[in-house]
Formats: sequence, structure tokens, C-alpha cells
Amino acid sequence: MSRTVAIVGRPNVGKSRLFNRLARKRISIVHDQPGVTRDVISTEIADGAYTLLDTGGLGLKGGDTPSMLVKASETQVDFAIQTASLILFVIDGLEGVTALDEKIAGMLRRSKRPVRLVINKADFDDEKIELAEAYRLGLGEPVRVSAEHGRGEPELRAAILEALGPAPAEEDEAERAHQPLGVCFIGRPNVGKSSLSNRLLKSDRLIVSDVPGTTRDAVELPFEFKGRDGKLHPFRLIDTAGIKAATKLASPVEYFSRLRSLDAIKNTDVVFLVLDAMEGVTQQDKAIAGEAVKEHKPIVIVVNKWDLVKEAFKAKGGFEPYKSERDYREKYEAALFNRLYFTPGSPVIFVSAMSGYEVDRMLNAAVKLHRRLGAKLPTSKLNQVLQFLSERTPPPAVGGRRFRIYYAVQTGNRPFRIRLFCNREEKLTEQYRRYLEAGVVKEFDLAGCPVHFDLVGKEKHEPGTPYSGKAARGEAFTPKWKAREAAGEDSSHETLED
Repeated sequence: MSRTVAIVGRPNVGKSRLFNRLARKRISIVHDQPGVTRDVISTEIADGAYTLLDTGGLGLKGGDTPSMLVKASETQVDFAIQTASLILFVIDGLEGVTALDEKIAGMLRRSKRPVRLVINKADFDDEKIELAEAYRLGLGEPVRVSAEHGRGEPELRAAILEALGPAPAEEDEAERAHQPLGVCFIGRPNVGKSSLSNRLLKSDRLIVSDVPGTTRDAVELPFEFKGRDGKLHPFRLIDTAGIKAATKLASPVEYFSRLRSLDAIKNTDVVFLVLDAMEGVTQQDKAIAGEAVKEHKPIVIVVNKWDLVKEAFKAKGGFEPYKSERDYREKYEAALFNRLYFTPGSPVIFVSAMSGYEVDRMLNAAVKLHRRLGAKLPTSKLNQVLQFLSERTPPPAVGGRRFRIYYAVQTGNRPFRIRLFCNREEKLTEQYRRYLEAGVVKEFDLAGCPVHFDLVGKEKHEPGTPYSGKAARGEAFTPKWKAREAAGEDSSHETLED
């Protein structure tokens, strides 16, 4: 990371607000409660070609935050300091320099990294800012900004670019085409999402704790994985906060954390839905999976904590009423798809973040899914498959009429979009839609890939409006029998249908 800018400072000086201001979008959660940011959050700044990092609160001694999380947050900040090519040290211009500010300044001076002092909350006249105290920190000329109102933003951007130097040349077209595969862990709080992330990254990069809800932001990290094909595949890992039900959100922080997690689903390529091996599929797991399905994302179902299942079978007395580990696995998977019936064909991987058991299979499954998503479905075969499915199980009658497909054609990938020309869109029930989607997935070997139907029905005739054809164009309409009679043909054999 040769062009990385890290924002550091004590809690509640406005680091996250400044991060959002420089990013020109709301990424980090901003809240008056100290210590809300606990991981290092990153984003790419296009107009400067650098990576911006928002760090956890330094020196956090918050009342409701466990001390082990305080230590973990400081570890994250240390990671940013050791990695960054430029550090923005933020202090509060209204409170002045505190003892903790001086301690942090000493740490930064010893780091030997380029540092730019930023005085935030400079919303008023300069006489309210004690510049003399700032200069005593020994970090050079400060930049005065208001992260909330944008004052001093151009000057700070210019100072960053001056310290970083000119941006590197743009990547060529081939390099831009080789984009990392975005993967995202979603699930209930404390099912092991961060532990799985750490296992993949082979480091303690993310905060892991037995306290539910440790990760509050969506953290994005790049890494590479050597697949079964022997090739290196670039990945973009997003670790999210656990998604709580909307009715169980206890604070604004949890509300915004939930929004971040839902946004992460939208911005990823493949979703890892993490379940607990001992608890099975809960109603909340079902709701979370529904969020990914709603966004038409491919899903790999990851059953974590399988080491606990193995230990249960090794223990005296076994794991009643199951005969073996295989028996438990088969019954778990059957119950899983019984509840997650709307995820047809999604691969199920039984893993352990603690031991590393089968963790690599998750990434292999993601690579395989991503490759499948680029497939082209032959139009002739697609129509044959849909015709076969309709004949095997006819659609139910709705209002006395059945749904009928006239023609189908693929119109897009990621997800697979199929345009169905049909008689009436409203005749397609949700259950029959799922049946058709599952059939297409099975017939084309698209396990785990989302399929979306775009329906194009016949134009409806509203009462009181003219029909199409000759009458609509104002032309004379002559019945067939009348035309034949006028031509001298015998019409005695005509029926009502004629």
C-alpha cells in the first residue's frame, strides 16, 4: 500500500466525519458516542489515487466497551500507523490539546512517518483556536478544517497530494479487466464471520471477540487465493457487522451498522451466509438470506463451528440422537434447505474458523460460482427447458386461466436475467416462479446462481377501448362467412366458430 493515508487521533475528535468528508460519501459511522469506530475502514480516493483509512479510537477507556476491545482498537491504529505513507493526526480545536493528544503526538513522532496535524471543528473564527498549543506538539504547520461544514477541505486535500507526490500512471485496459472478486460474510451476530475473515487472511487483522456485535462497520480488505486451477485469484473481502432484526436494534449505532451490512451485500459479487453448526437455521438466518436473494446475489452457505460437532461425537455418549457425524451433516443440510427453500442449488460448506477445517473450499466455491455467472444460455435449449418444466408440472389456474410462456431469451448475467414473453404476468404465482427458477438452475448446472425473470405479457384490453386490428384502424370488418356468401360459396356447413 504505497499510497495510503491514515486518520488517527483520540476518541470523538471527528475522525470518521473527516473520513466521510474526504471520501465524499458516508462510509464510517458517525456518532457522538466515543469508540464507535473499532476497525480500520478503508476507501479509495479517486481524485488523488490513494487509499484512505479511518482508525479506531486511540486510548479509548469507554464505560460500556470491554477493555479487551480497547486494546484491539489500539492494535488496529498501530496497523494503520505502520502501513500508512501519510498520517493525518486529528485534534479537537475547541477542546484544545489534551494530555492524550500529547501522548499520541509522541507516538507519531517516534513512528518516523510523515504526519500532518489537522485541527478539526474549526467552525468559528481563528481566535477560538489555540494555535500555540498545536505548534508545541512538534508536528509542523497545522491544517484547520471543519469536517462537518467543509471548511478547509480544499487545503487539506492539497496538503495530502503534496505529501504523497504525483499519482502513478493509470492501469492499462487488461489490468482494469482483472478486477478482484468481491466476497461478503453475512449472518447473525457472533456466528464467526470475523473469525472466518481472519482465517482467510491468516492474521488477526479484524477484531474477534465473544462479545456479540464487535464489528460495527463493513471492513473491506484485498487478498489473493490460489485456487484448484493453480491460478492466483484476487479477492476483495468485506467483513460486516451481524445483521440484527430491525425490531431488535437497541441504538442508532446498531441501526447504521445494519444499513452498512445491507449496503455491503449490494456491493459484493458472492455472498457467504454464515450459520452456526450447533444452532441450525433460525428465523433471523432466513431473513438475512432473504436480503441476499432480494439483491439477486449468489450465495455460498457456510456452516461454521463444525469443530464443536466433531468434539460432540468424540465425547462419551456421543451426540444423541444422531448415529454419526455424517448422519448429523445430512440431516442438518436437509433441515437447512427446508427452511432456506428459496436458495436452490446453493453450495453448503461445513467449516471451522478455529481449526481451519475446509475453509479453502469457501473460496473455491466462490471462484466456481463467479465463473458460472458468465455463462450464456442457448435460446433454443432455454425454451425447450421451460416448455418441459411447464408440461411436467402445469402452472396453477389463477382466475380461471393458467400462466403460459410463449418465448424466452437471456438478456443479462450476474444475475441471470431471462425475459419471458407470456400471456399475463399476474398469472405467475410466486411458488411457480421458484419452481421454474430452480428448474433452470438444475438443467443448466447453475447451482448457487440467482435467476431473475422479466415478464412481458400481452397488452390488456380495457373495457370501453377499441380493439386492435381493422376496427381499431377505422377499416370495415367483414365476417368470414359473409365474405364467402358474397363470393357465392355455400355457407350451410359453417359453424359458430367460423
